[in-house]
Amino acid sequence: MTNASGTPHPGPGAASPVYLDSASSEPLHPAAREVLLAALDQGYADPRRLHGPARSARLLLDNAREAVAGCLAVRPDEVTFTASGTDAVHRGLLGLHAGRARRGATIVHTAVEHSAVLHAAHWTAGEPVAVAVDRLGRVAPDEVARACHRAPGGATVAAVQSANHEVGTVQPVAAVAEALGEVPLFVDACASTGRVPLPGGWAAAAASAHKWGGPAGVGVLLVRKGARWRNPFPADDRVDERASGFENVPAALAAAAALQAVVAEHDMVGARQSALIDRIRAGVAAVPDVEVVGDTEDRLPHLVTFSCLYVDGEALVTELDRRGLGVASGSACTASTLEPSHVLTAMGVLTHGNVRVSLTRDTTAADVERFLAELPDVVRGIRAEIGL
Repeated sequence: MTNASGTPHPGPGAASPVYLDSASSEPLHPAAREVLLAALDQGYADPRRLHGPARSARLLLDNAREAVAGCLAVRPDEVTFTASGTDAVHRGLLGLHAGRARRGATIVHTAVEHSAVLHAAHWTAGEPVAVAVDRLGRVAPDEVARACHRAPGGATVAAVQSANHEVGTVQPVAAVAEALGEVPLFVDACASTGRVPLPGGWAAAAASAHKWGGPAGVGVLLVRKGARWRNPFPADDRVDERASGFENVPAALAAAAALQAVVAEHDMVGARQSALIDRIRAGVAAVPDVEVVGDTEDRLPHLVTFSCLYVDGEALVTELDRRGLGVASGSACTASTLEPSHVLTAMGVLTHGNVRVSLTRDTTAADVERFLAELPDVVRGIRAEIGL
């Protein structure tokens, strides 16, 4: 059954769909919705101009920048709004690389960075160097420093994520920064912003509003005051020289409002989500031939990933979705790449039948129990289809 828009609609008596993929995108926070609607009437003008509507838009943009800076404990002039989290990653990483072009040639990154980091690193002229991680997905600070020291032509920048987007493991960012010495550190904090405090030691960092309940299409680039950063892309005559294009002022303000709200409720929501994830980890581990991956303690509070032997990840996601449970698969082999998750491969863990469950701020214990009740039957059914 479908509704007027053609999307699936539960039939009579069917349970309501449960969305368990906030790591891809968190539903819009009520605080963001309220601010966005109000700002649409006041933030439409170009904040570069001098007339009244433009000054109003500029004030809103400045307010958004100050609010984000306050949440992340940075200076307002270190905050830039970009078109997406990916854009912020590219600008942050490549800007540090360009700023040290005379002192090095190589970008060093962990083997479990988001694809946005990997694509940016391979876009440069040099060949990037990947640093191995342990079975929990964590990198050793000394290994990053050693890779920078040995990098061909010298390292321009090291990229170490705040926490992994697939398995939730938190990285020792501050310790890495201390071990690096003069090599600047780029931190992809898209998965963790609003969930855990922003770590220190970075020269540039990136975040993405839709990951914390802000509108999609708003990224945040942080460039530390005094960092050797140079715009890697063509310049644009904007309010902020680190950005390009007309800023989406209402969306930036809504993103800031959502971040303020999630930071304020972090302790309560984080504790509840962490307990629910513990329940999922225990329940999933009871299913035969299933491996739960990532650190059990030093992790993001809302996310867990597991892999099921003899099961295809896409089949798992599809069948769970048919039963009203929306999850993600980080290692599903697709027709275009036929490659498993590079994160799980780098960790040396099972990549078959991978499922990532990530909770929203509204996920309930009943939602979790429903997922745990359905999962064993789904796994058994898929295995039975191939004669297991």
